Amino acid sequence: MKNKHILSGLIALSTLFTTSADEGMWVLPLINQQNISQMKGLGLELSAEDIYHPDSISLKDAVVIFGGGCTGEVISPEGLVLTNHHCGYNYIQQHSSVDNDLLTNGFWAKSKKEELPNPGLTVTFIDKIEDVTGYVKHELQKDTSDYILKFLSAKYLNKLAEKRAGKDFLDNNPGTKVEIKPFYGGNKYYMFTQKIYSDIRMVGAPPSSIGKFGADTDNWMWPRHTGDFSIFRIYADSLGNPAPYSENNVPLRPKKYFSLSTGGIEQNDYVMLMGFPGRTNHFYTPSEVRERRDIENSIRVQVRDLRQKLMLEEMLADPKIRIQYAGKYASSTNSYKSSKGMNKMIDRQQLIEQKDREKENLVMWAKANQLPQYLQAIQTIDSVIEKRAGLKKRQFYLTEALSTGIEFSKVATHRALIDSLRKNGIKTVPAAEIEKSIRKFRNKDYAPEVDKKIAKAMLKLYADNIAPDERPDFFRTIEKKYKGNTDLYVDDLFAKSIYGNPQKAERFIKHPTLKNLENDGMILFAQSVANERKNIAARLQEFDNRLETAHRTYIDGIMKINEGKPTYPDANFTIRLTYGQIAPFSPSDGIDYLYYTTLDGVMQKEDSTNWEFVVAPKLKELYHNKDFGIYARPDGKMPVNLIANTHTTGGNSGSPVMNAKGQLVGIGFDRNWEGITGDIQYQKQYQRTIITDIRYILFIIDKFAGATHLIEELNIEK
Repeated sequence: MKNKHILSGLIALSTLFTTSADEGMWVLPLINQQNISQMKGLGLELSAEDIYHPDSISLKDAVVIFGGGCTGEVISPEGLVLTNHHCGYNYIQQHSSVDNDLLTNGFWAKSKKEELPNPGLTVTFIDKIEDVTGYVKHELQKDTSDYILKFLSAKYLNKLAEKRAGKDFLDNNPGTKVEIKPFYGGNKYYMFTQKIYSDIRMVGAPPSSIGKFGADTDNWMWPRHTGDFSIFRIYADSLGNPAPYSENNVPLRPKKYFSLSTGGIEQNDYVMLMGFPGRTNHFYTPSEVRERRDIENSIRVQVRDLRQKLMLEEMLADPKIRIQYAGKYASSTNSYKSSKGMNKMIDRQQLIEQKDREKENLVMWAKANQLPQYLQAIQTIDSVIEKRAGLKKRQFYLTEALSTGIEFSKVATHRALIDSLRKNGIKTVPAAEIEKSIRKFRNKDYAPEVDKKIAKAMLKLYADNIAPDERPDFFRTIEKKYKGNTDLYVDDLFAKSIYGNPQKAERFIKHPTLKNLENDGMILFAQSVANERKNIAARLQEFDNRLETAHRTYIDGIMKINEGKPTYPDANFTIRLTYGQIAPFSPSDGIDYLYYTTLDGVMQKEDSTNWEFVVAPKLKELYHNKDFGIYARPDGKMPVNLIANTHTTGGNSGSPVMNAKGQLVGIGFDRNWEGITGDIQYQKQYQRTIITDIRYILFIIDKFAGATHLIEELNIEK
């Protein structure tokens, strides 16, 4: 009887955790072992070593981290990097002004001398990937006293990485960084050796009417008609090493760059993406899905809906504010719509019911095999989620409404300086340091009148949802001094703070007293928010430790059950491969979408009264003249976007989309609303990656922008 139970449990669980050919964000060193036969079966013409080779050049060497959260790809022998328009958006905005509005007009450098530097922007190559599981576990066993705090700790793991690489190696290789990341809940570890370039210059970007066509309305939607791309160039010193910006730097000669194909791509064709997916949670239990839906997503949607409406009102009323807040608004709406879509699809796709079945099957298997540690892990996860619910609610309202929602919550608090001066009995503050922090805060992208309006709304929303005894200390000041009137409190901050009132700042710089600094309203507000954030985080830490340990056990069980079967770890912003096919899409009964869109759809969506659907006159001219050059489809239409059933998430933005030969046929830039739940449970029926066709990108560069010098720099093949 027992053997019968074991068999039924094994069958249930093997069915449960088997991945489809299209599912997965695969670790590169394991593709030869886990995936190559499936990839070949779908049509891949390359070897595993062509894609990733630990000791030689491969496609991996042309894929980069762009900035801090996107993917890019090198596309020329002179260091051109292609990524999404929305990934380059903040840098386009930084170069924009009312008189020189690159967001609206686009930008195309006619020569390398015209390419624009971008302080703070980096491009990161992955030079080496090493399995260091044995090394990390050996180091962890040396001191088990705070093991729970170490096995997933980025700070601890990166110290181990630096120790393993050695000081001499890091000192003798400029721009090199090493980091160790945990996989499978800390059951496996890889070390990544990175080379980081910091002289990155903007080369080209289409106007937002192309690069952001459809904006918020079309975001996360299919059909789509967006030319979501921008182009940058990597510069290095004369030896090809990373170096700070200098006029003497030269374009990087990369180890590898992509060839671009204008041959097109058809339904059922094999495609693969390589990129840096940020976060997935495929091993969620039902209780964790509920927490994600009811706390994290719901609070984000509620708060950002209000904030974005206020922001957009100001942006539409004033061109200067539109440019100042373009990046902030875009970033906010992207997460807002993602969270809203996920909640809708969790219910529609019965995701909690699916996770319930997974949980019960695992329980049955563990009982049949007398493995109580997995039952305990599930019980611990459920218990932690239930007990921390109140703290998580407070954390997300604090983060969304106060920390993110109110910009002056980020003013410098000068805590260390104030404490030091007070300790030493010094009553005069170093004016230069304060002046510098004020200038940094009140930069060209900050509009006080907008922050004031939003702050009033955010404080009211926060107070409506958080009980008085659970709010930050500054609410006591509001009750005592302003009789609970949050509007009066905000008005007073802007009237009296050195960060809110320029005249007050000037007077303070002339007479910088410690008393005025430590009593400044905005500084006290920022300190209060920071203290509350630390307080909540400290109280959550015990819950987090128990949850992470339970997850490690849970995932360990899944790996043991699936031994010998391909199993991919959750995304953690490390380089991954995903593959599948170009595929149409049917989101609901009676609706069938093609796998591609064309320029016809751009013209059909045109609405000159709506900023999201404006069409540039030059684009209309090219369309009406059918002047598509070599970039048209065989039917004569101009392709714009594609969809594939590949498994992607945030961080994959800008990922190269390759055909069976490894040629670039597009870049990923979005997903469909129905597929957002793929972050928790991949579902082939629903999940699609939305791609800008490389032919549309080349058409815009060539025919629309007339940047033929860039076309000549590329290796374009059929």
